[in-house]
Amino acid sequence: MDIECLNFPADWKITPIREAYTFTKKPRGLRIINEDAVAFLPMDEIPIGRVFVSAYEERRGANLSSGTYIENGDLLVAKITPSFENGKQAIVDWPQQFGFATTEVIPLQEIPNVSDKFYLFHLLLHPEIRSDLAGKMEGTTGRQRLSKEVLGSRLIPLPPLAEQRKIAAVLGLVQQAIEQQERLIVLTTELKKTLLQQLFTQGLRGEPQKQTEIGPVPESWEVVTLGELVEDAPQVNMRSEGEREIQYIDVSSISREFLSIDLTTHYVLKDAPGRARKKVKTGDVIFATVRPTLLRVAHVSAAYDEQVCSTAFCVLRDKNKRSLGHFIYYLVQRERFVKQLAAIESGASYPAVTDRQVKEQLVPLPQESEQIEIALILEACDGKIRMLQRKHMALIDLFRTLLHQLMTAQIRVYEIDLPEVNGLTCGGRDI
Repeated sequence: MDIECLNFPADWKITPIREAYTFTKKPRGLRIINEDAVAFLPMDEIPIGRVFVSAYEERRGANLSSGTYIENGDLLVAKITPSFENGKQAIVDWPQQFGFATTEVIPLQEIPNVSDKFYLFHLLLHPEIRSDLAGKMEGTTGRQRLSKEVLGSRLIPLPPLAEQRKIAAVLGLVQQAIEQQERLIVLTTELKKTLLQQLFTQGLRGEPQKQTEIGPVPESWEVVTLGELVEDAPQVNMRSEGEREIQYIDVSSISREFLSIDLTTHYVLKDAPGRARKKVKTGDVIFATVRPTLLRVAHVSAAYDEQVCSTAFCVLRDKNKRSLGHFIYYLVQRERFVKQLAAIESGASYPAVTDRQVKEQLVPLPQESEQIEIALILEACDGKIRMLQRKHMALIDLFRTLLHQLMTAQIRVYEIDLPEVNGLTCGGRDI
């Protein structure tokens, strides 16, 4: 954001941060006695993507060899790479009046009747401002820091105080909606983990259980090797298909969070990376076998039929051409299955398991009708997670758009028609 090249309203000021905010200073004469319990905030507790930080450690004065003095309500900005670039910052929300934090933060306070700390909190999330400040960090590679002087001299647009507060309130509303979606995603993901455990050990029929090599399962279930359910995917014939344009599915294409194919690279097949590739079909399950991507699994949709994946995937194809693919997709996501593989992986730099080892693993197998029911339950859970993730991404996009437009006065707060959201506040101020 090049402040000097933008046209701002006449009642807005362009000012350095140091003239609109103050840097927190330790009071003269403050003494910490060795036996005193002092609140201390380590870098690990400073969040990314949340406004407040309430966590702290309690340290004795005798063990407080260094730290940055901070006060309740301060805006803390991480100054070391990569914490600064990643957006680590928060407003202190403690019961204590003061405490200490890692020396890698810069604490700021608003000036009464001049500035609002929530406004600056959001302004510093603007990617262009953060990128400009990151480019002025000093120090050796990997240990660069943003100086207080550079931060303080950064020019910012400063609307009248009432408008600062309204801008912060609007952005705070969206921020809280984002945090709410994140909590729902975590809860639904935990629900899926619980379902995976229960459905594959207890089933759906309320049957008595029997003990097996892989633990308790319903009496009517079998225990088989995964290889008994799947067949090998053929290697791509370079001679006959070398000129075909493909979507090449690399391990980086699969997200552990989304459990779907999110990214693919288009290649003419002969130019795709690696010496060997596997052709995938609709319904296949691809399972990453190399650390650190072990655990990544995807169900191949029709959009990727006849495409090609990396040999870092084990391709699991239903041998009997039934509806087993969805069941296998969830079968290999079980915590027990992943632990079984993790226990036998080998290799120094990139520990891995072979396709043969994957297919040798014992798995529970119910009757086909119960397989379908189990898969449908877990698909519904995945559908809920995907819906929440889409909402989450839409809110992030909305936040970024509003952040830029509000901070550059392309839109004014009185032009925004927001729906009523009960119970949401920003900094104690009702939205």
